[in-house]
Amino acid sequence: MTTFTTRPTLTGTFGMVSSTHWIASSAGMRMLELGGNAADGAVAAGFVLQVVEPHLNGPGGDLPLIVSSVDDPTPRVLCGQGPAPAGATPEHFTRAGLDRVPGSGPLATAVPGAVDAWLTLLRDRGTTSARQALEPALHYARHGHPVLARVSATISSVAELFTSDWHPSADQWLVDGAAPEPGSVVTNPAWADTLERLLAEEQAAVRGGATREGGIDAVLRAWRQGFVAEAVGAFAERAYRHSGGAVLPGVITAEDVASFEATWEDAVTAQWRGHTIAKTGPWGQGPALLQVLAMVDEASGGPASDVDLDTVEGVHTLVEAWKLAMADREAWLGDSADEGSEVHVPVAELLAADYLAQRASLISAQASRELRPGSPGGRTPRVAAQARQTEGAEVEPGDATAGEPTVQRDGATRGDTCHVDVVDRWGMLVSATPSGGWLQSSPFIPGLGFALGSRLQMMWLEQGLPSSLVPGRRPRTTLTPTMVLRDGIPVLACGTPGGDQQDQWQSVFLLRHLVGGLGLQEAVDAPNVHTTSFPGSFHPRASEPGVLVAESRLGAEVLDGLRARGHEVLDQGPWSLGRMCAVSRDPDTGVLGAAANPRGMQGYAVGR
Repeated sequence: MTTFTTRPTLTGTFGMVSSTHWIASSAGMRMLELGGNAADGAVAAGFVLQVVEPHLNGPGGDLPLIVSSVDDPTPRVLCGQGPAPAGATPEHFTRAGLDRVPGSGPLATAVPGAVDAWLTLLRDRGTTSARQALEPALHYARHGHPVLARVSATISSVAELFTSDWHPSADQWLVDGAAPEPGSVVTNPAWADTLERLLAEEQAAVRGGATREGGIDAVLRAWRQGFVAEAVGAFAERAYRHSGGAVLPGVITAEDVASFEATWEDAVTAQWRGHTIAKTGPWGQGPALLQVLAMVDEASGGPASDVDLDTVEGVHTLVEAWKLAMADREAWLGDSADEGSEVHVPVAELLAADYLAQRASLISAQASRELRPGSPGGRTPRVAAQARQTEGAEVEPGDATAGEPTVQRDGATRGDTCHVDVVDRWGMLVSATPSGGWLQSSPFIPGLGFALGSRLQMMWLEQGLPSSLVPGRRPRTTLTPTMVLRDGIPVLACGTPGGDQQDQWQSVFLLRHLVGGLGLQEAVDAPNVHTTSFPGSFHPRASEPGVLVAESRLGAEVLDGLRARGHEVLDQGPWSLGRMCAVSRDPDTGVLGAAANPRGMQGYAVGR
């Protein structure tokens, strides 16, 4: 029986790349064609994403990724999530008259981590030079690319701010005072110049006898300790308007940039339905996905049970599990709690079978509207006071810089974060979710060609929480790539943009693909769903108790059945939720696969 899909699941034996922009996918495939491996391809695609999706990620942003290969199968996380600068203290924000971290502007900036992480991946797992991997990005920055309609719309939404206050951003992005026309060619000569200066350091090092790795280290030094760090620190001293209207300078310094290096870490893993699911540590939301998969099994009758997401029961169980996991995310996940403190919980306790069985027992036949964090080890959960006070809060009218840059709580798209997955013919898989440094997050740094990020908005000024604002600690990011192994060998890399929805949409994909038996593209195309019934990660950190956002293709009978169970269902039309990318490898045959999201008509997979 042939099932209709919006595009074929790609299959082959050479290499596959899936990303949220077709140019990035092609750039990654180019590296595979030149003999590079999956790490080389991911780096090339990642730097291109910074150029062609500047409203969704940039060099000043963040990057978590996971790598696994047949030769070295232990999944490893590379953390490119920069911490809070040394000067980002709660006292500084209080003195500035702020009761929370703004959603945009220099004060919301964490230390940039994306470029450091991409170059570290290239050095440690790749095979090519930085010049070879960054050549496509340099080409598009210098010579231009057809600008996406969504980029143009984003620029238009912040044009007044650019004109009135963020003047360097206006100089880069506005054409005669307006956003560039969709499809017109847009360049970024300042970023092209920065790339050339960085790559010149590699060339000089290699001429002096450095190895390939030594050449990349020279680029990293120029980024961390050279002209880039100095320009970031100098630019942050100037006051700019933030979300909410405050005009203030930032606190990030050259020393903050110099002190950060992307780190390799062990992945957090869980066994599920014959697979090992690998995620980032508790500085990301990844452990929540592992909780949900276990709770759904428990609530559905065990790991051999069917979970049908085309039924009221299946969707209800998944959504209720997510409410519980996101309550735990709010109470227990983060990077700010010291070991031994009351709010520090080892991840193993959050993933313990008896704890998750107890949590799953809370799922009833009716939708919950409560925020119900658990008590692992008998600890008393604590949630930020503002997390309970912002129900129904809205971004300031007309402020397009603040709030979630991915999907509004009513499901309406405002753009996406980015994602890229790569698999090569030798069995290496990479899953990466770059984001931050959006053109609308902070003023453009004209001498460098990029904006800083706004990830600190995910930290609370209230102290004593796992996600409190603490200098040197990482924001609890929503960025959450996934690696799946079977019998100890990587078989699937996947991920999606979507902020708080990222792991929710991935759970739908994994259940449909690994449990329901759908092919990659079928699982990507299938109707999606998520809940917003928990405190959001983005300014203004609002919660919508009981809200379930769904695609209409689930069917009127299912949606009405969910309403009957107490869910406030928001029908967002047939094709609105989910931005999944995925690549796979069959370890028995060596056959590779890839799929990409059709929603938004932008994501694309390539391969052969």
